[in-house]
This record gives sequence, structure tokens and C-alpha cells, in this order.
Amino acid sequence: MTDRAPAPGGLALVEALVNTLDLESGEDRLDTPDGRAEFGATEAGLADVRALRESLRAVCLAHAGHPPHREVTPLGALLARAPLLVAVDQRDGSAALAPADAGDLPSRVAAAVAEALTAGTWLRLKACELPDCHWAYFDRSPAGKGRWCSMSVCGARAKMRRYRAK
Repeated sequence: MTDRAPAPGGLALVEALVNTLDLESGEDRLDTPDGRAEFGATEAGLADVRALRESLRAVCLAHAGHPPHREVTPLGALLARAPLLVAVDQRDGSAALAPADAGDLPSRVAAAVAEALTAGTWLRLKACELPDCHWAYFDRSPAGKGRWCSMSVCGARAKMRRYRAK
């Protein structure tokens, strides 16, 4: 949907996961073996991955000032079960939270959220305001007031709808 560059750091994983579902077409990349493999998801764990995706979408919508798209499990509840470790670099002494199991998607997402919180970028991961889109994007606008995943697509549609309503 978007013509924007991917989110920085670990947020790229979160953005990619949210964007596995195209709400307009209904196409879900998690329905394909390649899409599941990208996130280490199995058929058996697919419901949990989808619940995580929709909780992340709800948070991205909240970051943009929009209500949740539907009832979801709170993200904090899902990530509470995601073990993280403190990884200390012996060369320079820097530390970061890392997934206890690099193959566990919730732990990888929790580590990405922790990284983004530390970097101050978490609130910049948003979801497009258009109800038939809600595509995740990283808001690089100077004031952090971006509303659409793509000005040329969703922004133009929203502005045209407002114009026609007048």
C-alpha cells in the first residue's frame, strides 16, 4: 500500500507483520507457506500470530489517534508471555533486550518494541486512518502528525471524499 521506506531497526518486523493482511483485498500473506516462513509461523500457531498482528495494528492505530479497528487482545497481555534476555556487549558494555528464543515471534516483537521504546521511535509506528486500509507505516514527518500510509493513494482518497462531501 505504501510508497514509504520500511520502519527503522526492529520496527521493520512489526510493520511487516501488521502488513501481512491487505484489508482492501482480503489477501493474507500468512495464508501462504512463504508468508508463514517469513515470520517463523506454523499452521498450528497461526491463530496466535494473527492475534498478535491485530493487537499490533490496534496499537498502531492508537499511535495515530484512531480507535481500534475491532476488539483485540491487549498487546501487553500477548507480550507478557514473551521472554527477553539482557544481552551485554563485552566489547563496549552496551546492553539491549533480546529475545530469549530467536525463533519465537512474540519474543522478537517484544525485543523490537523494547528497542523502539529506548530509541524513542515506538510512537512513530502508525496505521493509516482509512478503514479499508489500516496499513502500518513509520511516520517520518517532522511533527509526527502523519495520517495516511501513502499521500498519493490513501491521502488522495481521503481528501477527495472530503471534497465530494462538501
